[in-house]
Amino acid sequence: MARRKPANRKTGQTPAGRALSSGTGELRIIGGDWRSRKLRFPDAGGVRPSPARTRETLFNWLNFQIAGSDCLDLFAGSGALSLEALSRGAANATLVDHTPALASALRDNLRLLKSDKGVVVCQDAESFLANRQRPPFDIVFMDPPFRQGWLERLFPLLETGQWIKPGGWVYVEHESERATPPVPAGWMLHRQKTAGQVTYSLYRVNPETD
Repeated sequence: MARRKPANRKTGQTPAGRALSSGTGELRIIGGDWRSRKLRFPDAGGVRPSPARTRETLFNWLNFQIAGSDCLDLFAGSGALSLEALSRGAANATLVDHTPALASALRDNLRLLKSDKGVVVCQDAESFLANRQRPPFDIVFMDPPFRQGWLERLFPLLETGQWIKPGGWVYVEHESERATPPVPAGWMLHRQKTAGQVTYSLYRVNPETD
């Protein structure tokens, strides 16, 4: 996803000091069939793609799980995570974002990439997870806005709604200043790393016995 970072009210800059653009941002896909392709998206709410180094680490972790997978990208934003997954061989991706301008840009970028493997849903994540009417996913990406309590609200919905296949995966990003929120029973921490202001974790969900 692309994280929404609040701007400094006095300077109009992100916390890292980078000035907000005049209306567009840019995403570069780093691996797979679309490697080095550059895509543009609205700078709605200060959205920024997950950094390339973070994405590289994540997809190294998921190296043998991506091909043929069915992915859910909550808080899709620029689409950095789901488009990277599709580029690397995911079979399908559902991209959820509540901002109409971002949802429209996601659809435009899928058309630009000539891909029919992505479905864009313009809806907030909590409402989307309230009623599952499709098979569960192999992989779920969760990179919500920081300091809004999203993970605490959405973890139970993922579990009770059975959104993830047994043996599936959940990737989570949160601010490194806080501890990782408790996860449902049966979720096993597979990998975790902290880089600057972000902690990112990969969980295995109710793995089946080999």
